Amino acid sequence: MNRLVGLFLLPVLLAADWPQYLGPTRDGHSPETGLRKDWPKDGPAIAWKMPVGTGWAGPVVSAGKVIIFHRVGDDEITACLDAATGKEHWKHAAPTRYRDDFGFDNGPRATPLIADGKVFTLGANGDLQALDFATGKANWRRNLIADYAAPKGFFGIGSSPLMAGGKLLINVGSRGAGIVAFDPASGREAWKATDDAASYSSPTAGVFGGATLAVFLTRQGLVALEPENGKVRYTFPWRPRLNESVNAATPLVADGEVFLSVSYSTGAVLLKPSGAELEEVWSNDKSLSCHYNTPVRVGEFLYGIHGRQEGGAAQLRCVAWKTGEVKWSEARFGVASLIAVDGSVLALTEDGDLVRFDASAESYKERGRARLLAKPTRAAPALADGRFFARDGSQLICVELK
Repeated sequence: MNRLVGLFLLPVLLAADWPQYLGPTRDGHSPETGLRKDWPKDGPAIAWKMPVGTGWAGPVVSAGKVIIFHRVGDDEITACLDAATGKEHWKHAAPTRYRDDFGFDNGPRATPLIADGKVFTLGANGDLQALDFATGKANWRRNLIADYAAPKGFFGIGSSPLMAGGKLLINVGSRGAGIVAFDPASGREAWKATDDAASYSSPTAGVFGGATLAVFLTRQGLVALEPENGKVRYTFPWRPRLNESVNAATPLVADGEVFLSVSYSTGAVLLKPSGAELEEVWSNDKSLSCHYNTPVRVGEFLYGIHGRQEGGAAQLRCVAWKTGEVKWSEARFGVASLIAVDGSVLALTEDGDLVRFDASAESYKERGRARLLAKPTRAAPALADGRFFARDGSQLICVELK
């Protein structure tokens, strides 16, 4: 149900597109079939690669073109490449003033969005812009820190934009402007709602409480609202008590329920509407506590990463959606971005390994593994037209999976 709603909310897309964070239906699912299951000993072939600058913004793909958003020097660069060859179609550079206080890198963090013939990017210093997808020409640009006094957070601004109800939605994080909707054509504010601070979780959309809602996991917890006008329908507090923490995994909406997961001794909760309130179906900190990766649901089961990123001790787990029962765990798998595709799950680990395993609740069955990138690999990958696109701190690669 949630994947069908996601398609309804988004512009008409090609079946092979991966135009936004977590893919065409914003839940880590790919409609691809016919991918190779017999990887060569050294792993699937790399079709092309290119050097990139800093940042954890993932690649996105539409109409045979790849968009990569990264930083070189004091510029945030948006580049459009041919998906098959890596040849550059256009490049747009815009200055940024962001500096990371913790020594990781200087961003950007948010994955771009391709919609309405435009590329929308959100930089680490709050620079929100729309570029023409065909030419790279700038349509409009505004700065969320200047316009809304938005806090930059621990690692800069990093919640990826969502298009829903004809509006561009951002968890801005200011008092009176916790969530803001913009007109995608002009960049003008359409509405604003809540006082919720910004998280590093990117929003999604789906049928919830009998309505199609935009669903955010903000710094405070769940906010589900009507994307057309900003009317808040549901809230639910779900955040760590520790201030030095982040909410980063995207909510998953399915069967009229929503799943949230946060690390830092908080854990997971499955919620369903009960009148005007939300009721816990189950919650605990033992089933699936996601640090920053979003799990994928296949059938009645979740596949996700349980545990913190630090130390490499995070586990890959299969968990029953309805009960939170842990069906199996794979120790020390490490944090990883996940894509569900054609009965399998692709995992891109922080170590740079691409792993394929069965989407089976019986046991962990690994079918392929190849080292493709360097540690740390944290940006979410993309899968489009049989090609897997991923980046680490220095290069973007295109891997042939068909």
